[in-house]
Amino acid sequence: MAAADTSTFSRLVGLAPALTVLLLVAPVVAGLAGAAAPAFGWLPVLGGEQLSLAPWVSLANTPGLFEMLVLSFTTGLISTALALTIVVLFLGAFADSAAFVWLKRLLSPLLAVPHAAAAIGLAFLLAPSGLAMRLVSPALSGHATPPDYLFPGDPWGLALVAGLVVKEVPFLLLMSLSALPQCQADDRRHLALSLGYSPVTAFLKAVLPSLYPLIRLPVYAVIAFASSNVDVAMILGPSTPPTLAVSVVRWLGDPDLSMRFMASAAALSQLGITLLALACWWCLEQAVRWCATPRLTDGRRNSGQRLGSLLGGGLTWLSVTLLGASLLGLTLWSLAAFWPFPSAWPTPLTLANWGRALPGLLPAALDTLWLALAATALATILVIGCLESEALNHRSMGASATLVLYLPLLVPPVAFLYGLVQLQAQLSVAPGFMVVVLGHCLFVLPYVFLSLAESYRRLDPRWAQVAAGLGHGPAAAFVRVRLPLLLAPIATAAAVGVAVSVGQYLPTLLLGAGRLTTLTTEAVSLASGGDRRLTAVYALAQLLLPALGFALAIGLPRVLHRHRRALLT
Repeated sequence: MAAADTSTFSRLVGLAPALTVLLLVAPVVAGLAGAAAPAFGWLPVLGGEQLSLAPWVSLANTPGLFEMLVLSFTTGLISTALALTIVVLFLGAFADSAAFVWLKRLLSPLLAVPHAAAAIGLAFLLAPSGLAMRLVSPALSGHATPPDYLFPGDPWGLALVAGLVVKEVPFLLLMSLSALPQCQADDRRHLALSLGYSPVTAFLKAVLPSLYPLIRLPVYAVIAFASSNVDVAMILGPSTPPTLAVSVVRWLGDPDLSMRFMASAAALSQLGITLLALACWWCLEQAVRWCATPRLTDGRRNSGQRLGSLLGGGLTWLSVTLLGASLLGLTLWSLAAFWPFPSAWPTPLTLANWGRALPGLLPAALDTLWLALAATALATILVIGCLESEALNHRSMGASATLVLYLPLLVPPVAFLYGLVQLQAQLSVAPGFMVVVLGHCLFVLPYVFLSLAESYRRLDPRWAQVAAGLGHGPAAAFVRVRLPLLLAPIATAAAVGVAVSVGQYLPTLLLGAGRLTTLTTEAVSLASGGDRRLTAVYALAQLLLPALGFALAIGLPRVLHRHRRALLT
């Protein structure tokens, strides 16, 4: 019986990698194919029964197209370059410092903030009548009324870049912290310090060359996200014209169904822009490698220490401060009864805004919660299955498997999600809860895997050997040994998954066909209106769900493991 159970467990675990690959690859490939056909005129349901270049001609004649392309390209590259520079300089200047410890503690809360909530908070902070201007008016600014400047929504995309950087820095920092043990960063750094190198120089010369290859795919994922993001661009980006991804979403929702052909061409163009950005970044990598190689062995031990420390620390804490101030502004607006400019504090504070929002807020929160729990549960089960398969087979995933893992993050969502919508309609699959759950899982699963993999792989294999020596098979060892030991990392990875799911805007909008209302879709919709109080309520509610997830991830293992030794024996 035990052998049968073991065999069943091994077979189920062995299925997990194949199911994961199918889940990650099939929708992306099918979606791109579904978007490509209308882009070349083939969509019989709308009368497109022959191949044609007419959609591309219509797209080329669209006013402001060049500006859309340039804006998407530049904001993606600039925000990624700034975020990576901040992370590298901070790691180099403040490793093993008190600031480093504090930032590591803040990392989970920072990751829990959905992109839309951060963007709305930043918009409320930096707007002409925002909290930042109120704090300096009229004494320092001289303004008794809101000044006349366009920010956010500036035509250069500066506000959009700021919003992207604020959210990209925590992600790249998390990926870097996970990769540092793999490249023996501490040993390399301490050796360089013992040879007289300054901390920044030691990191740049001894650690970064081995660290960057390990975080290259996360950096590429950031470029893909930044160049094709929709919700942050709708809130912080310019509107005349907007980024290409925002235009694609608007054309897809146009009542004139013939616009779907041009929208499909634009979706493929977005893929092209993202690929071009990735190619330019690769060329930049080669240029930096060519220029930096001689400097690695030039013997300079103290170059750029002061500047690196200043920029690394200053820009990092500026990003954290901006995010914190944004959340404070959201809180104040959600409690404000009357807040005229230039008052720095609303009077009186009231919960009336929450009461006014409650009838619509509660159903949206429940839909968001069930979607997040279902997508995260599915993703977590598949990830644990993949990692357990690695442990049983004593073989880690290769480069091709890693690329598959990042595939939904490297391909612009707007480029394949619309194709999935088309295929969904052709296959008579009604938009609904399960379709959206699978769509969310596409983006949740990579983050859950990245959050859990390092802890799972570093678990001492002798625990399993001890269990086997006591007569326990793989199934019993997994349930009685591995799961209890990994409860905290699994809970944290699940919390990350919930945060990612809560923040999903485009999959919910397109795959749900407007039938599912979540906190994110409502917050983004309200952000374009004039009711800051109601928008702030929805943005904060969007933030509270991930925060609750991280609180449970921290507290649950402590409660369950208060008698851990007795449990393990």
